[in-house]
Formats: sequence, C-alpha cells, structure tokens
Amino acid sequence: MNFYNNQLEEFKKRYTIYVPVTIILQSCIGSIAAMCILMNSTPDFFPFLELTLCVVTAMLFNASVLAQLKLKFVFNSLITSLVINILLIIINVIRLS
Repeated sequence: MNFYNNQLEEFKKRYTIYVPVTIILQSCIGSIAAMCILMNSTPDFFPFLELTLCVVTAMLFNASVLAQLKLKFVFNSLITSLVINILLIIINVIRLS
C-alpha cells in the first residue's frame, strides 16, 4: 500500500506531465489488446465481450481525464485499464499459440 500511495502522490504532483504520457501509453496498450482479441476471434468464442471490456476500460480513463475528475479516480482508472488490457493481451497471446 505504501508503493501505491507514493505513486499516487507522484501522479498528483506531476499531473500535467503524466496526463499526455499516460494517455498515449494506455491507448497503445488498449490498441494492442484489441488487435490481439480480433486476431483470436473464432465463432465458438465471444470476442465481443472481451473487446467491449477492453474499450470500456480504455475509454473510462480517457473520459475521466477529459472530465477532470478527482485525481485519485483518474489514477485508479489508469491502473484498472492497464491491468485489464495487459491481462487480455496475455490471455489472447496464449490462446493464439
């Protein structure tokens, strides 16, 4: 929890620097996750549920930044988006091989 608090304080202090960097990072990882999901789509699997989860979490962060919500919510949505999209990448890369 101490690591989380330290990173949150760092994010709050340098918010204007981190916003463009995290938007680019999160958008790139979300795009890679979407690509992996679409490459792995088969008729017997539900790729649109995964794709919906990928897009919703990515847009949650982007919308929270644009809406200028509380910094803790923005930071938590960034972490949520990154974790979910990285897990989707791992799941679909394993499924591809």
